[in-house]
Amino acid sequence: MPVTGRWTPNEEETMSVTTDQGRAEELPTAAEIDELRLQIDRLDAEILRLINRRTEVSRRIGAARMAAGGPRIVYSREMAVLARFRELGAEGRELGMLLLRLGRGRLGAR
Repeated sequence: MPVTGRWTPNEEETMSVTTDQGRAEELPTAAEIDELRLQIDRLDAEILRLINRRTEVSRRIGAARMAAGGPRIVYSREMAVLARFRELGAEGRELGMLLLRLGRGRLGAR
C-alpha cells in the first residue's frame, strides 16, 4: 500500500545538503526551525521599528529642506541610499526605493 502525505522531520532527525560550493551543511531540526522562526519574528519587529523611525527622520529632513526653499528631493542623496542596497541585487534596489518612497512620498504626488 503506497504511503501518501508530507514527510515532517521529528526533533531528533537531522539532514544535510551539499551547497553550491560543495560543502555539506546540516539542516535544522524541527525544534530548531521553531526557534529560527521566533528569531525571524523578532527581527521583523525590529526592522519595522527601524523603518518607522527612518521614515519619521526622513520626513522631518524633507519638511525642513522645503521650508528653507530647497528641493523636495535631492537626487544625489537618493542615489547614495540606493547604492547601499545594491549588494542585495534587484530586490535591494526595490527595497531602497520603498524606503525612499516611505520617507518622501511618491514622486509626482504632492
